[in-house]
Amino acid sequence: MRTPAERHVPVMLGPVLDLLGPVLTDGAVHVDGTLGMGGHAEAVLQRHPGVRVVAIDRDPLALDLAKGRLAPFADRVSYAHATNDELPEVLDDLGLDTASSMFFDLGVSSVQLDEPDRGFAYAQDAPLDMRMDPGAELTAADVLNDYDEREIARVLQEYGEERFARRIARAVVREREVTPFARSARLVELLRAAIPAAAQRSGGHPAKRTFQALRIEVNAELSVWSRAMPRALDRLAVGGRIAVLSFHSLEDRITKRGLTAGATSSAPADLPVELEEHAPELRLLTRGAGRADADELAANSRSASARLRAAERIRPPRTTPPGTGRTPR
Repeated sequence: MRTPAERHVPVMLGPVLDLLGPVLTDGAVHVDGTLGMGGHAEAVLQRHPGVRVVAIDRDPLALDLAKGRLAPFADRVSYAHATNDELPEVLDDLGLDTASSMFFDLGVSSVQLDEPDRGFAYAQDAPLDMRMDPGAELTAADVLNDYDEREIARVLQEYGEERFARRIARAVVREREVTPFARSARLVELLRAAIPAAAQRSGGHPAKRTFQALRIEVNAELSVWSRAMPRALDRLAVGGRIAVLSFHSLEDRITKRGLTAGATSSAPADLPVELEEHAPELRLLTRGAGRADADELAANSRSASARLRAAERIRPPRTTPPGTGRTPR
């Protein structure tokens, strides 16, 4: 069996380490909010021997594999089985108010794509599962078999940006009346029949967008990240840095919106003098979204769609989030 290091090549590792490195001094707390197979966390631990890592993932298999990979650093790693929007609770449980550094590698991980029985990959016949946390209730089969036609079309259009969402939704509802959907090969067959041949020739694999959309719906990825982003920023120490890798436009849009808002003055346009409470709290560290270079693209095809954004907290949060009971730092 291949080791996690052999199965997974961390995307844009060098740029991530360069962006976060200046704040990873002795005693710093680094949060890896989407641990996966632990490649980025391992590099942080190797390069910065005085740093403590808080490692979060919703996938218990990923946590188990990463624990093996990070065993040499066991005394400096705390693990949490949680979604990244639960970061405040994870830090609270560890007695930590803030972190000096945060990293989020969003989307599906190598461990999920490479395990055929989990149903994430359309290239292999598997149960229509797609749960990042196998203990969660909703599966891809549930979406296909229980959602009404309009809701299926909405999921495919909104999360997969699928042009033929309505046509696919009609076909799914028609076919499930014969036999409920259970395995991915049948869905792929339906997609090949529903999507026009011309679109398949120019638009890549016909299942790509539908599988992405189902995965996002099953795991509530965008709503979780929409909650996680402001919560993470609130727990980032002044002088601390956050880096986020996104792999499709929808999650990157959430990241961009959150970082840009923090880096923009909130003062009314007609205010003659900017007051302290209106001043930007973040400084953007990337110009737009960083991309993998040619060498990485040649070595790791999964880096092709990666977008990297980062920011530094330059002053305390403008307001205390409702319900936290904490004062800005």
